[in-house]
Amino acid sequence: MAEIERYPTYSDLPPLAGLCKMKRAVTSQWSLNESVTRLKRIHYVLRRVHETFIARIPGEPIYELKTLYSHHAYLCAEQVTSIRNRVGEMREPPLGLDKVPDPALETTLDELSRCPDTAQFLTGVYTVVIPECIAACERLKTAAHPLADAPTVRISKLMAFELSELCKTGQECARCLRSEETASTLDTWQDHLLLHITSAGLVDGTEPIQTTPPPPRYPNHPMTFQHEPRRDDRFRDPYNAGVNPEAFLYDEQYEARDKTLMIYYKRLRELDVPEVMATILIDLRDEEPWEFHMEMTRQLWDEARHAMMGEVGFASQEIDWTEIPINFTWSKNLNTQLNPRERHGVLFFIEQGLMPKTGKRYEWEVATDSGDPLAKLFQDFDWADEVLHAQIGRRWYVPRYKSLKEAMDYGDESWSRVLSNWQEYKDRGLTEHHNWWPDLYSKVCLQRGIAPDPQVLAFNETYQQKRADLETL
Repeated sequence: MAEIERYPTYSDLPPLAGLCKMKRAVTSQWSLNESVTRLKRIHYVLRRVHETFIARIPGEPIYELKTLYSHHAYLCAEQVTSIRNRVGEMREPPLGLDKVPDPALETTLDELSRCPDTAQFLTGVYTVVIPECIAACERLKTAAHPLADAPTVRISKLMAFELSELCKTGQECARCLRSEETASTLDTWQDHLLLHITSAGLVDGTEPIQTTPPPPRYPNHPMTFQHEPRRDDRFRDPYNAGVNPEAFLYDEQYEARDKTLMIYYKRLRELDVPEVMATILIDLRDEEPWEFHMEMTRQLWDEARHAMMGEVGFASQEIDWTEIPINFTWSKNLNTQLNPRERHGVLFFIEQGLMPKTGKRYEWEVATDSGDPLAKLFQDFDWADEVLHAQIGRRWYVPRYKSLKEAMDYGDESWSRVLSNWQEYKDRGLTEHHNWWPDLYSKVCLQRGIAPDPQVLAFNETYQQKRADLETL
């Protein structure tokens, strides 16, 4: 072994492509079975966490958490996909990736998915479950043979790095919602989940099982999931459909710099798309393969990014978005009136409508002409994202139909059956459909030091008789 320590290379260059020293390479305490077993356990946990993030999006009222769950679901989906690819390189089908690797792990993830309290969920996922996944990845990258199993070492490093960043943000959110009154309960909950994971021999099964899992805290609760979206108190007058931004945007009489305000509004309002997509993914959980969930989760995250682009756009104009009614009835009506296939059809129909020159290209041209570089930047990437989303729809939605036309017609017909409930919401006292545009436009003009244009100020078209694609209801 002393000779191995002095293993010669040309001009003392690092051996073995820099993967490890020769002393480490000649050890053989590893196997392909061990690699696959650990990866499949990590895969199971991250896939369940992904599903739980998705399920919480519609019913989570807090805007920052909706977008957080959207982002972290996507990151988990990327890790799940990398594991599936690696296991597929080491094993012939069937790979067994959809099997539960350990009943105690299943119980742990059931507890997390059924947890009804937001602060408890944040504590459980970001201080217990994901940190234990990170620890499992760290152990795997150290234990795996650095030469024979180099691909596994690589993805373990990448997973540990990305999950650590995810965890840091999540733990900060957990701290923000922790209080002196809830501290003891949250600590007990944290210990409860740790005992469950310990009873499984940790996420990767590397520890001997010395304890039995404690009785479940939420044995009779369903997974925390609801179709009807919720919004926090900052979303004032969310039923308000008194302004049709598309009608303003496509009217040639208005200036591009004023249209940009409507573009920022449209972007922020895209928060309702993740709320719809989350219900599609959960309702079709076992009816579609993982690749469907992966690509749709990417799209869901993109839509959440677009909403945040609108938020940033308003911030750049020194506009408080909470003073503007951000309507959520599109997601509410689709989620409560249509089945998941119909919702997917509406989503695809809208995406395809954004591809012609009157769609995303037009919005980018408006943003470019407006003189607002941030709007131009955001619309450039928004356009690129929507091209990807149209492709995702053609891969996963269109093949269910005989032709693209039939697929489009189904989406159009599904959307046409959605009741806007414009008058009902007004009759129930939920909104007056107040025209908020004059106030916003006047405020921006004051900041710009210019007089409002009377024609722009007088804009007063609603969603009462038209959809967002300007088709008559």
